[in-house]
Amino acid sequence: MFLPDLQAAPGSVSQVRECAGHLMGLAKHDGITVILIGHVTKDGNIAGPKVLEHMVDCVLSFDGDISYNFRLLRSLKNRFGAAHELGVFQMNSKGLEEVSNPSELFLEERGDQLIGSAVFASMEGTRPLLCEVQALTLSSPMAMPRRTALGIDINRLHLLTAVLDRHLDVRLAHNDIFINVVGGLKLVEPASDLAVAAAILSTENRRDLDAKTCYFGEIGLTGEVRGVSFVEQRIKEADKLGFKHFVMPFSNKRHLEDVKLSKDKKISFVKNVHDLNKII
Repeated sequence: MFLPDLQAAPGSVSQVRECAGHLMGLAKHDGITVILIGHVTKDGNIAGPKVLEHMVDCVLSFDGDISYNFRLLRSLKNRFGAAHELGVFQMNSKGLEEVSNPSELFLEERGDQLIGSAVFASMEGTRPLLCEVQALTLSSPMAMPRRTALGIDINRLHLLTAVLDRHLDVRLAHNDIFINVVGGLKLVEPASDLAVAAAILSTENRRDLDAKTCYFGEIGLTGEVRGVSFVEQRIKEADKLGFKHFVMPFSNKRHLEDVKLSKDKKISFVKNVHDLNKII
């Protein structure tokens, strides 16, 4: 789109700003929704002038993985609500349909007793989402063992490996480590540290993790487990899906005074990685 009244070339900053301004005036005046569809760069950012993102009320990213039949709709910016919300849709023979409970979708193929598989209660905006974090360790003859992370930041994996190696003496420095977040999800919050560490300790020590246990918490360089936000929402989502054991930071204990759980549910508070290792 372009305005012939402006001498600037189509696609320039002034053209984009004026066209977006006209469309915003149309939306506000007539009380309708206007959707602008554009393309993105290889990094996932909106191509073109950045001014367009600043002018609109909401920026939505609709993407998916060619290996899976579901699509993820994220709100990168929302002027009238919470950002980083997540909507999950599934492509089938009838077209695109909403997945009302995404946590069940990402956990439906889990077994009862699994080595190297932990469940993490993630927060996508204000919406809790349970996902499976898998880990695999193998002894490596190479001087520089491999570190592969799909779904988490590779630098976060290096940090957790160093902490577990130093404080628990599990000798991960000589092992290849592979981390995978099932379903193609990408975890950016540090609260996933506890689930990743639990999966690594499970596969390294050949110990089964209980399939009904959920982990969340941030791990520091001194081995301490730090508190996270939205604890009540994470627990309620896991409780709704039948999880019976919740492992979380000790500092979040004061946030659970009003949370009521049934008798068969258990909460374990950990202060450091030594407490986590004892639970596993």
